[in-house]
Amino acid sequence: MPSRQIVGWREWVALPDLGLPAVEAKVDTGAQTSALHAFALDAFEEDGRARVCFGVHPLAGNEAVEVYACADVVDERIVASSSGHEERRVVIRTPLRLGDAVWPIELTLTNRRTMAFRMLLGREAFGHRLLVDAGAAHLAGRRTDPEALYT
Repeated sequence: MPSRQIVGWREWVALPDLGLPAVEAKVDTGAQTSALHAFALDAFEEDGRARVCFGVHPLAGNEAVEVYACADVVDERIVASSSGHEERRVVIRTPLRLGDAVWPIELTLTNRRTMAFRMLLGREAFGHRLLVDAGAAHLAGRRTDPEALYT
């Protein structure tokens, strides 16, 4: 069996193709899909491809930092929250960087403004790549000043 990276229940990740060098993600073994906080979604068609542009507040508690990105839409899905609320979400695919590892993941876009974490990393995104130490955090590296990455 290939070795797996051990991560904590929360980790700093990057989504470089979306212009996001640092987003603190909750690594959630109970969630199937991954989600990214997004607002002002604008879906359109370009050269026969479904696309979406959206804004992200990547740092919880700091809505002054805004990043805008566009991506191809790979799907739309009904996602049920832990409370049972169902929502239709746009799904995109983008590379994720966690520590030294980079791999493509699918992300649903939703408003997570009231959530403690702007990103949820679900099982589909990490599968057999990671082992989660639920008693640890930031095993892949700490960000001492993530706001500096957005100035």
